[in-house]
This record gives sequence, C-alpha cells and structure tokens, in this order.
Amino acid sequence: MRIISDFKIYLLTTILTFLFPVLSNANEDGLGVATNWGIDLQNPISEVAKDVYDMHFFVFIVMTLITLFVLGLLIWVCYRYSEKNNKNPSKTVHNTLVEILWTAIPVLILVVIAVPSFKLLYKQDVIPEPDLTIKAIGYQWYWGYEYPDHGNFSYEAFMLQGEDEVEDGRPFKRMLTTDTIVVVPVNKIVRVQVTAADVLHSWAVPAFSVKTDAVPGRLNETWFKAEKTGIYYGMCSELCGVNHQSMPIEIHVVTENEFTKWVAESQKKYASNSEKIELSAK
Repeated sequence: MRIISDFKIYLLTTILTFLFPVLSNANEDGLGVATNWGIDLQNPISEVAKDVYDMHFFVFIVMTLITLFVLGLLIWVCYRYSEKNNKNPSKTVHNTLVEILWTAIPVLILVVIAVPSFKLLYKQDVIPEPDLTIKAIGYQWYWGYEYPDHGNFSYEAFMLQGEDEVEDGRPFKRMLTTDTIVVVPVNKIVRVQVTAADVLHSWAVPAFSVKTDAVPGRLNETWFKAEKTGIYYGMCSELCGVNHQSMPIEIHVVTENEFTKWVAESQKKYASNSEKIELSAK
C-alpha cells in the first residue's frame, strides 16, 4: 500500500510539474489572441493592461492564502476535536476575541485589496490627453469605425468566413479576422468613443484590458496606449442577437510612419463613405 501511495504522489507531482509551465505559458506565443489550453490572461500590451494583470495576480495570491488557511484550519479542527482526541468536549458557545478577529481581519484584507483596486479603476476611467480619436459604432452584426482627427473617413468591419477571403496576406484567425482593420500607431494614446446604432454591444480587446459598452444614443469613452506593434483581437462582449459571435475586432498596431501611410491611403479608399456620412448629417 505504501508503494502504491508513493507512486500516486510521484505521478501527480510529475503531471503538475509538466502541465503548470505548459498551461501558464500557453499565451506567451500568442500575441493578442487566446491560445489553446491557456489558463492565464492574454499578454498585457499597455500600461493599464499590465496593472490589471498585476492586480489579478495579487488578488489570486490573497485568495490562495485564504483558501489554504481555511483548509488547514478545517483539517486541524477535524483532527483536534475528533471523538478520539477530545474525550471531554467543550461547551463554549461564545468567545469575544475570536469574534473580533474574524470580523476585523477580513475587513483589513478587503481594505488592502480595495486601495489598489480604486487606484486602478481611476486610472482606467480618466483619459489622458489623446494623440488620436477613433469612434467605434456597433451594429447588428458588425462594427463601424470613424477617424475624426484624420479627415473623418469611415468604414465597416465584417467578420471573414474563411482564409480564402483574406486579400492582403494577413494571418487568418477563425471568427476573429475582419475584412477591414483598425490601425493605430504604437506608443500613442488612443481615445475610443463607443456607441451603438441598434441594440447594446460592447467593444472589448483583452490585450489592452479595454471593455466598454456600446449603448444606442449614448457616447462612452475608453483609452489605451499600445506599447508593442502587432495584431490584437477582440470581440463584442454583450449579447446582441443571433449573430453576436460575428462581431470580432482586429487592431493592427504599427509604427507612426506606417500609420501615416495607411491614413493617406484610407482617406482616398473610404472617401465615398465619408461623403455619405456628411450628407446624412445634413
């Protein structure tokens, strides 16, 4: 029996030793996109996203310590006060010190968690002076985008159904790749104004720790500052109808020169869309 027990412990230790680095690092190769078997958050690409990641890890540590403490306490109580080890059970029904401790300690733990949490919420909510503004409009079931600081051109982004529909050599990600893309410059503060034209939507990009509801008749704002070039994906994160899953977000973070070139090309490419918006506004 001892041999079987030792083998079980060895087998469990081996499995955990192999799986933990594989699962926890499953997202290291995936930039801005979820990966198979990943249990961690996506790699943070902005300062706010890194703060969110650190906050998540901090709360996880606190939660783990509390869980281990309570588990250890339960095991000790079961052993110490079992019928075998406690022939004369106590009839104590009240202990003032214990009641003060189990009230004060959780309050202190919540305060320790709340202080950095409120600071992070404030940092996410207060938008610094932006370098550019993008307007995202949710429709059933696609996104529309406007660049008011760069000629106010506009376009729509629809999900591609297959790899054969990609025309510019971009990597294809099932249910994430769109026919047109959002392009922003690296290391620039981007303000995103979010609204909807029909029902509730939500503009969410995990790598930036951004998630803002799109509400018809209301203009919500969020911001991010991507610190690394690459392709980052998001999704509509509010149930909005039968094709809710068909509203991906594809953001390309590029150098400033590449962004300037893309803007010049887009102003010509989407000129007709911009004219339609101006006419409808009149």
